[in-house]
Amino acid sequence: MIGVEPLGIDDVVDAAHGRQHIALHPDAAEVCRCSHEALQRQLAEGRAVYGVTTGFGDDCVRDVESADSRLELARNLVRFHGCGTGACLTPEETTAVMVVRAVSLSRGHSAVRPVVVERLCQLVNSQILPRIPCEGSVGASGDLTPLSYIAAVLSGSREVLYEGELTTTARVFDALGIEPLALLPKESLALMNGTSVMTGLAALACSRARKLARAAATVSAMVVDVLDGNASHFDARIFEAKPHPGQARAAGWIRDALVGGPDRPAPRIQDRYSLRCAPHVIGVLVDALPMLETFVETEINSVNDNPIFDPATGDVLHGGNFYGGHIAFAMDALKAAVASIADLLDRQVQHLCNPAYNNALTPSLAWPGGSVGHGFKAVSIATSALTAEALKLTMPAASFSRSTECHNQDKVSMGTIAARDAQRVLELSETVAIMNLLAACQAVDLRGEDALRPATMAVHAEVRLRVAPVKEDRRQDLDIAELLGAWRRGELALGGDD
Repeated sequence: MIGVEPLGIDDVVDAAHGRQHIALHPDAAEVCRCSHEALQRQLAEGRAVYGVTTGFGDDCVRDVESADSRLELARNLVRFHGCGTGACLTPEETTAVMVVRAVSLSRGHSAVRPVVVERLCQLVNSQILPRIPCEGSVGASGDLTPLSYIAAVLSGSREVLYEGELTTTARVFDALGIEPLALLPKESLALMNGTSVMTGLAALACSRARKLARAAATVSAMVVDVLDGNASHFDARIFEAKPHPGQARAAGWIRDALVGGPDRPAPRIQDRYSLRCAPHVIGVLVDALPMLETFVETEINSVNDNPIFDPATGDVLHGGNFYGGHIAFAMDALKAAVASIADLLDRQVQHLCNPAYNNALTPSLAWPGGSVGHGFKAVSIATSALTAEALKLTMPAASFSRSTECHNQDKVSMGTIAARDAQRVLELSETVAIMNLLAACQAVDLRGEDALRPATMAVHAEVRLRVAPVKEDRRQDLDIAELLGAWRRGELALGGDD
């Protein structure tokens, strides 16, 4: 039930993946009615309300006087913002965006009728998903252009994805007996003038980043194990002396995975940084996530359009809550911490493949006995390529504010670009993690099971249920896709939720 208790990131993620439905709480519906009635009183008293009795943006000095003109104004806002470009958001991303927009409107400060929020809930629960192009938002005044595609669908226009088919909204509504909404003055503005695209993407990104951090620790422990690394680097006392909680937690994950098995002397007193400092790299993300998630959850449960209404007094408040600076900062920080993990994992792959460093494993992890096999040589090149792309995307999007819209929107957040960057960095980094895992499992086969620890062998066994070792050179893209898909679906355990 939305509108009374706050939603967390996990709630949004569950809804995005179809594990949870949403509905407007009756108490919240009453508050929505109050703010809608407050708007009607403002209009009856002849008061100016931005975007209702005025034009939009720099045109706020233009008066819109007649009731018919105000209705046409609301319709035109949706129409002229239909200029999105680029790939469309995925079904999960689209659902997350709609959930976040419904939560914001359910707070009852946006002067929309309850039916608007209820219809959003219906679209989410029925998986009638607007096709939302990902490009076109500067992150203030919110995500106007991408959110216009949701407003348009509520009105019965544009396209949706329904039951796997891309079709017109009108066709789906006709088939299901859904009446298009005639959006009233302020309602299209309330739907569009908010931070819900960047925030929905940010919620998904935070959830993915948590999972990646845990997987990176598991894979790092496997690499330490197959390279005869020094387990003493993860002694709890080291991290008590530098007590960043997330760093200590990451060290604990690695330490736990290196328990048991044969007692082998490490060939070096100190391993190279990509092994020894794995908790310090992973720990940055683990430590940053609680703060970044607070930013995101605050934004999820915020009223972030303009103007807003005080339901108790009926006062109209003109401000700038559509500014996405907190999400921009959170996603710029997140993508930097995530890309650093990709860099760590890529260095480990190079370590595994280089005979000068891999402690008597074969060059490029090629299967012994052949004269022309190259094993993971190309995989090591690919992990470097993916990592370089991830690192390139860490340039802060917020640093590229542009004055736009006749210098009315003269300082903007770029929060949606930051969130899209974060999603891409995660996609790349997750792939690097899986490629590292495949290389580590190949090293397990080469090293021999008797030489390795139980946790390493347990992960290796899971992987080998899906992907065979590389005994002769073959394409490995299918192996990567198989394992990456299984991990993303939660079918491959790479550490728990501890």
